[in-house]
Amino acid sequence: MPHVKIFSGSESRYLAEKIAAAYGTKLGDLTISRFSDGEIGVHYNESVRGAEVFIVLSTFPPADNLMELMLLVDAAKRASAHKVIVVMPYYGYARQDRKDKPRVAIGSKVVANAIQSCGADRLMTCDLHAGQIQGFFDIPVDHLDGSAIFVPYLRSLNLGADLIFASPDVGGVVRTRAFAKNFGAEMVVCDKHRKRANEIASMQVIGDVEGMDVVLVDDMVDTAGTITKAAELLKEKGAKTVRAIATHPVLSGPAYERLENSVLEELVVSNTIPLKQESSKIKVLSFADLFARAINNVVTHESISSLFI
Repeated sequence: MPHVKIFSGSESRYLAEKIAAAYGTKLGDLTISRFSDGEIGVHYNESVRGAEVFIVLSTFPPADNLMELMLLVDAAKRASAHKVIVVMPYYGYARQDRKDKPRVAIGSKVVANAIQSCGADRLMTCDLHAGQIQGFFDIPVDHLDGSAIFVPYLRSLNLGADLIFASPDVGGVVRTRAFAKNFGAEMVVCDKHRKRANEIASMQVIGDVEGMDVVLVDDMVDTAGTITKAAELLKEKGAKTVRAIATHPVLSGPAYERLENSVLEELVVSNTIPLKQESSKIKVLSFADLFARAINNVVTHESISSLFI
């Protein structure tokens, strides 16, 4: 059995500790320091020679998280780690996955280049904004499916025959259809048109939700404008209840206020990003066990897809 060591970057320690505990070990000891000008320094306080090193760190803002991750990978490689696997529960810049207008960067490709250039041997992440981001990498990518956690929770609600799933935009149809297939349920689509980023001009529902218990499915919630507007529209179209599932709770700007004032029964999210504040409308499910099982399967060369529903 390979020698496994799990370490954490600064901002993901709350989750990394749970992952390590679920795996049956403790987090490795390292020091992350900053010079007076903000420059980051990293130091492993224990040997990683010959070990399979898993570094847990999401790359949500600030951008320091990405720099810290690159330094941690580089330090482990230079300390003769056998393999360095990046565990990135939330992949930052994933929304910038293509050139949708002239003269823009493809941010998710820049992040992929950065991770590979510093020597990572493998990436483990969850519910990417677009699955094709995996193609930006020339190293193995384990793309975990959050439905393994969300589907059992939804089953526990016993929503019955009136259950229907909704995608808040056309881009999320594949993700939503996978949930609907698990329950043998139908799905509808909320087609939106944006004026600019984070600002919706118009939205309409494609499908019938009269008298139904609707579950909106998305990969992330940022300002909560889309999800709350979709919920309101579904209610206007006759939905009995509306709740939402979104893996990554980015929740910036007016998000918390919008959620509190929304018609949503609840917003179910994961702990890939820590909440900035408590909310009566938000329920957090832990992905620690899912990541721990995935780490075990990587180490023992077993199937990753077997973990998913």
